[in-house]
Amino acid sequence: MRPKPPESSFATVHALPTLPGQADRLLRELEWKVIRRLDGLLQGDYRTLMRGSGLDLADLREYQPHDDVRHIDWNVTARLNQPHVRVFTEDREMTAWFLLDLSPSISFGPEGRAKRDILTGFVAVLSRLLTRHGNRVGAMLYGGASHQAERTVDSVLPPRSSRAHVLHLVHRLLAPPRPAAHRKGGGAATELHRLLQTALANLRRRATVFVVSDFISAPGWEKPLAQLAQRHDVVAVRLLDPLELELPDLGLITLRDAESGEQLQVDTHDAAFRRRFAQLAAEREATLRDGLAHAGADTLELCTDDDLVDTLLRFMDLRQRRVRAPRATADSTASQPHYAT
Repeated sequence: MRPKPPESSFATVHALPTLPGQADRLLRELEWKVIRRLDGLLQGDYRTLMRGSGLDLADLREYQPHDDVRHIDWNVTARLNQPHVRVFTEDREMTAWFLLDLSPSISFGPEGRAKRDILTGFVAVLSRLLTRHGNRVGAMLYGGASHQAERTVDSVLPPRSSRAHVLHLVHRLLAPPRPAAHRKGGGAATELHRLLQTALANLRRRATVFVVSDFISAPGWEKPLAQLAQRHDVVAVRLLDPLELELPDLGLITLRDAESGEQLQVDTHDAAFRRRFAQLAAEREATLRDGLAHAGADTLELCTDDDLVDTLLRFMDLRQRRVRAPRATADSTASQPHYAT
């Protein structure tokens, strides 16, 4: 029996309420435009891009330095006087978890193409692709809207494999975000490490974990992300908007911090200001990429002006090449993040 997570750590959502038409319409549109093009690419008949938890013994071979010592077959080793390891084939069944950062900064971006819209589309497409093949998907939602300080995430959707479950998840993502001013302690920065630590404490079995965030957060998320990547197959899905990297010449405008609500009037006609903004953005970009590199997780970048299908196709091609690569090559590059942009 699968252990139940402690109720004190987060609020768990079990019931599937009657769903409004908006979630169903969005999912049907994505199924027609996107999922039909991608179906079959995530999973094949025998090998998968996302690793399952079931294992079948495929072969025995001599031990090599990069092999996991836990796979040594001691009976064969004793008979042949030479270390041998078991080689396994992973089955298709898997559990995927979406760790979703729904903090106020996720709402940034053009109307209809904000980072939250991209997040919703990505989660809807990938979760439906996985559940169509009998896999289960679950989600942890973090947005800083909790009324209890001890809670680390706002809600959890336990893994299930039905279309109704995907609809329920999409419905939760389509719900209007709570204004920062009404959140408890409005003005506090996003603490992404809380979401990652909750996942570390409650994900017992190996799974594929998608951490979907813009990574605009207080420091401290790098270590728990690296720990999560050691136990699970982790993909860091980074959301970004071009305006976060470089400001255009728009004259006098008012900028508002989505996390704190603080407003600042700036003159974007000033070339020196735009250069300074771009320099600071580049420094933050370098720091972020360095943190993801040390975590050892694959990275998928989703920009608000990119096509979701093209980005996912590039990412799937990356994963396919990694699956087919020799084990020695994979081990030698394990500390390097693999980007699909």
